[in-house]
Amino acid sequence: MIHQYGLIGEHLGYSFSKKYFKDKFQKLNLNATYDNYECTSIEAVRELLSKTDATGFNVTIPYKESIISLLDEVDAVAAEIGAVNTIKKIGDKWVGYNTDAFGFKQMIKPFFKNNHERAIIFGTGGASKAVQYVLEELGASVLFVSRNPKGEFEYAYEEVNALMLNACHILVNATPVGTAPNVNDFHDIPYGFLTADHLCVDLVYYPEETLFLNKSKTAGANTINGITMLHQQAEKSWQIWNN
Repeated sequence: MIHQYGLIGEHLGYSFSKKYFKDKFQKLNLNATYDNYECTSIEAVRELLSKTDATGFNVTIPYKESIISLLDEVDAVAAEIGAVNTIKKIGDKWVGYNTDAFGFKQMIKPFFKNNHERAIIFGTGGASKAVQYVLEELGASVLFVSRNPKGEFEYAYEEVNALMLNACHILVNATPVGTAPNVNDFHDIPYGFLTADHLCVDLVYYPEETLFLNKSKTAGANTINGITMLHQQAEKSWQIWNN
């Protein structure tokens, strides 16, 4: 019997997951496959889930939130976050989980310090919700910066100023800005106000150093890219599928 897994999302050409799991299956000598499923609408996702024989999927942009409506159950952590990035077929039901939160926590814990009391998250999508969940769990308060700010704690990019950066010592990019092929894109913020007290994190992992991280590092900030988080969340997905 061949066990089937895959990744659901859009623009998956640069995805890490397919190679990661294919290498894993080869090392473990498993009869399993992992494929990318480019879905251009949530209806396409619905159709895939109704027809596939797969055991489980990872879920990425732009379906981490909208896929919840297609699932039969969502575990407690994913329900609280409001985003799912891993799903598993149990009997005839699709069940959703969030391994982004686990991956981000494992990545940031060694770097989290007492002065990291406030954070700015760029983006308000599914990944940002997992980041918010972890940072608040660690005791930090969170502000969001987005192109279309709506809530009380959401700001536009042009509102990011010295006062905000002096107060917030963690910055996390939870958007696709700066990832390949658009490697020249970056958040237009006043990087000159960053210091060695700042920790700048990019969930993007390709390229290894985005312009956001490069500009932050040049200003003196500490930086981390998203590859560790990706490894951690992938392994957590594997545990879920095989539990």
